[in-house]
Amino acid sequence: MKRASKIITMKRTVFSEHQVTNLSNSFGHLKLLKRVTYLFIASLLLASCSSDDDNNVVEPLGDYENGILITNEGPFGTGSGTVSFISDDYTINDDKIFNDVNGTDLGNIVQSMGFSEDNAYVIANNSHKIEVVNRYTFETITTIEGLNNPRYFVAIGTNGYVTNWGDPFDETDDFVAVIDLANNTITSKLSVSFGPEKIMESRGNIYVAHKGGFSQNNIVTVINAESNTVVSTIEVGDVPNSMVTSEGDLWVLCEGNPNWAISESNGRLVKIDVDTNEVVQAFDFELIEHPINLTIDGTNLIYGLDGAVFSKDTASTSLPTSSIINGFFYSLTANNGMLYTTDAGDFASNGTLKVYDLVSNAEVQSMEVGIIPGGVYFND
Repeated sequence: MKRASKIITMKRTVFSEHQVTNLSNSFGHLKLLKRVTYLFIASLLLASCSSDDDNNVVEPLGDYENGILITNEGPFGTGSGTVSFISDDYTINDDKIFNDVNGTDLGNIVQSMGFSEDNAYVIANNSHKIEVVNRYTFETITTIEGLNNPRYFVAIGTNGYVTNWGDPFDETDDFVAVIDLANNTITSKLSVSFGPEKIMESRGNIYVAHKGGFSQNNIVTVINAESNTVVSTIEVGDVPNSMVTSEGDLWVLCEGNPNWAISESNGRLVKIDVDTNEVVQAFDFELIEHPINLTIDGTNLIYGLDGAVFSKDTASTSLPTSSIINGFFYSLTANNGMLYTTDAGDFASNGTLKVYDLVSNAEVQSMEVGIIPGGVYFND
């Protein structure tokens, strides 16, 4: 240890003050170089992370993504219907988005809307056409013509299907138009019984409820979507007005013939097994009861009747006797535990969208929309 101490002492005496200063500066330069190097590497890492973050940013698909779309029929015979957009947080409300984006009207009586991938198919009944738009920007893509009083649309695979009344006073010219969704052209027209209205798909078949147009009908037509042929008709009840599916079954709500018809008849709720296309269960209402607007929340079938809303579990063996919500509504649409209702008011001025929580059955939102709001759709 003493020898080592001497060596150190001797080495210390070798360097002059000037030399020690130069060595100190050299070490300082090395430290500075290290710091600069570290800063350079860190900046590269930060830039790389920032670039990765930028690459992961999901750009919005359009102004009308993540919200509610409402088809407003508009004044009957004159003027134009519209489509309203309400954002998911209810902070944005625009009641004529097609007009705003394209600078033109949709057409008379905006009846309904359907979707296929990024496209929305907006049906203008009295104008005998479908406006095809991008569902997120609402920029027009094309117009499908060659229809005759089109009503409702559904897509399955590469085809779209649209119900048509034809001449409402002619019960022999009704049809379902088949549309090639690749080029939005009509490829065929399938003749069906009079008054085809709501339409939906289940397990490769298309189901059409024949409400009857200006008259009354009582069947559901089954179309094979692979061959595009009518395979059968199912007798359900008078004036089937709405349908939903649940656990392999098709539920059809029939309102019955109204009291002004030649013979008034009761409403009926019918369950169809879509594997056999046979009625397996039916619930009859009273003669003067005419239920409408069937929708579904989980396993709860929800419908309107005589100024109130009722809910029936699919497993229940009887119709409910007490309502969950009071009010006359033009349409009902359940989604994610909420019930979206529309009120057409006086059918001449703007209507209202009201939203109810289906746990508490309390109203949680009310917003003004267009004239005669008829359909609610979710653009997520």
